[in-house]
Amino acid sequence: MNHVVFCLIFFTLSFFLSLKARAQQNYSGNSVLNCKNDDKTGPSPSFLYTCNGLNKSCMAFLIFKSHPPYNTVTTISNLTSSNQEEIARINGANLLTVFPSGKEVIVPLNCSCATRVYYQAETNYVLGPFPTYFTVANDTFQGLASCDSLKRANPYGELDLHPGLELQVPLRCACPTWHQTRNGTKYLLTYSVNWGDNISNIATRFNVAAGNLVDANGFPSQTQVLYPFTTVLIPLPSEPVSSTTTIVSDPPNMSPLPVCSSKGCKSKRKLYTAVATTTGGFMLVLCVLFYAVFLIRKRSARLFKLGTEGEKRKRLFSEDIRGEIAIIEPHSKVYRFEEIKEATQIFSSMNRIKGSVFRGVFGIEREILAVKRMKGDASKEVNLLKKLNHFNLIKLQGYSENDGCFYLVYEYMENGSLREWLGKKGSKENQSLAKRIQIALDIANGLQYLHNFTEPCYVHKDINSGNILLNKDLRAKIANFALAEESERKITSGNATSHIVTKGYIAPEYLEEGIVTTKMDVYAFGVVLLELITSKDSMILPDGREVMLHAMVVNLVGKENEAEEVSLFVDPSLTGNSEKVCALQIVKLSLACLSQEPAERPNMVEIVSVLLKIYTNYLDQIIPTSINNSLGLER
Repeated sequence: MNHVVFCLIFFTLSFFLSLKARAQQNYSGNSVLNCKNDDKTGPSPSFLYTCNGLNKSCMAFLIFKSHPPYNTVTTISNLTSSNQEEIARINGANLLTVFPSGKEVIVPLNCSCATRVYYQAETNYVLGPFPTYFTVANDTFQGLASCDSLKRANPYGELDLHPGLELQVPLRCACPTWHQTRNGTKYLLTYSVNWGDNISNIATRFNVAAGNLVDANGFPSQTQVLYPFTTVLIPLPSEPVSSTTTIVSDPPNMSPLPVCSSKGCKSKRKLYTAVATTTGGFMLVLCVLFYAVFLIRKRSARLFKLGTEGEKRKRLFSEDIRGEIAIIEPHSKVYRFEEIKEATQIFSSMNRIKGSVFRGVFGIEREILAVKRMKGDASKEVNLLKKLNHFNLIKLQGYSENDGCFYLVYEYMENGSLREWLGKKGSKENQSLAKRIQIALDIANGLQYLHNFTEPCYVHKDINSGNILLNKDLRAKIANFALAEESERKITSGNATSHIVTKGYIAPEYLEEGIVTTKMDVYAFGVVLLELITSKDSMILPDGREVMLHAMVVNLVGKENEAEEVSLFVDPSLTGNSEKVCALQIVKLSLACLSQEPAERPNMVEIVSVLLKIYTNYLDQIIPTSINNSLGLER
């Protein structure tokens, strides 16, 4: 009998001790941003919160930071599938209230163990431009959903996502455990971490003991570093009140990096100093992960052979990789020289596009292609282009060799070079800032592929607006790879500038020491960004003397009225308030690319991430305006 009683006591104590041990949810840290976690060995905080509460469903709360178009009770209610009257009540608002941008809004919702493994509140979301699971989780839903849980909740692969598709979105929430309930906790609030947050200031804001916050999230100590776009649970003895919310400022702006001497720049702030000091270098990790998730899924890697010389097989990413990335070496046709002559009408002046480039009509399908005539050996460029297969890099269709000349056959680009397009006046498409940002993104994506997804990685070395070509849809492709070479090289003989044909885009380290790295392309890209936003040439003559374009702009940034100052220098066709804000952001990114110190320039991963953010924010501002204009309404 005593043995039975002892067993019962032991079982009961073990049960309650296990509940206490499981009285917390483990904080995901920045692993939630990896977007390729699994939970095969057990529930993972990178998915959702574990279903270990006293109840399988409960009332829970989350905090959403308002931003257009989700800045009213109705729009936030629709986004989170929550009750709009309850949102209005708990935030002291009404259905007509428009929250300022960054205002924390408390959202009550029903949380339940729908999967028997994780708690979640269910909503749905219709995809907009450039959809990825990562951007939906971390941009639209501010980390209140996770990339991994989105992937699990929906049957679509990354390549299947497109604007207009509806996703099921599980929101992060949880119910109090037995131990938390016993200690007076009635509700759990899912809080999306802001820049500069720490455990102490969160506990103070919401008037909870820091120890309870530590226990609720499984922190090892009160000094645990918190990462933006992640969430923590705040245990509350009663409903949250609007007085605990605040208006959250945007993350620290990128400081424009001045053009200065090599020694002078070393003491300047680097690109994300304000963020790095707050988050321990989180921004770099975030940007790398953002682009990696934008391109890559985790299915099985495949191996393939390159070339006819039996090169070693190289590991490639899965077939779920973005469509622009090459997974096979593209086939290049070897044309007969007679075909080239016939297609170009023996290189007729009527078919000349520019210089040594001709328009050609090939085959019975009458396919229009471009033919570039090159004297001397072009085998290096041909061999490189045969390895490249990316939407934003010009495609080599084939080639021919005759009498010491190479004839390279490319896809035909109907709108010519970016330089020519920017020089056109009166075009409605030319006046669209959205088109210009899209062109910048195309160039950045092409360079990102060249710098990170080729082996060895290559530097284009001659990025300029004349070597960016535009197709009929105004999608940009990088052309002219005659100077491209492997990164991390140094020219030890001859004059480095003799290898560069375009003045105004030369990185200082190449000019001075002949150093070839990917940051050389970043520098030139910064010049192209300024050309895109100003429609001016890289070298201008304000007083009859040549001046670098960025030297005219750098002094405009940092002033009290910098947006207005910059707007006077940008293309006059970009005149709206939204355009002014966006133009300033692009100018700052450009100046960061143009830092004298290569290490202080962002890489193309970071640049793509920043441009996507600029583009999304711009669309958020102009789409509601265009809808209201079409309805004859004012915002």
